[in-house]
Amino acid sequence: MKSQRPVNLELTKFSFPLAAIVSILHRISGIFLFAGTAVLLWLLDASLASEERFLALQETLTQPLWQIVIWAVLAALAYHVMAGVRHLLMDVGIGDSLKGGRRSALLTLVLAVILMILAGVWLW
Repeated sequence: MKSQRPVNLELTKFSFPLAAIVSILHRISGIFLFAGTAVLLWLLDASLASEERFLALQETLTQPLWQIVIWAVLAALAYHVMAGVRHLLMDVGIGDSLKGGRRSALLTLVLAVILMILAGVWLW
């Protein structure tokens, strides 16, 4: 008897609901934050080494590439916090219906984008 199970799953052919995309992005932003925290700690360590290193680092962080790195870490933090609050609210029963899940997913994205824009304005 031949199995009806698919042999190869192509994720590009699936249509994920918005709530699933928000949840997946929450996990990805957590991984990115883990790596970003290492970079930030390295920068902090370098800034505390000496006054000369602090001044050199201060000048380095004005370069566009480093500003983008800092913004990316702040953007990941903003998204991760918004999605985390969404998950916590759903854990206590707020917005755990299908309609509520869609609304909270959209609200999470909108608030995260607003915070990302504000972080960019603050940095530049």
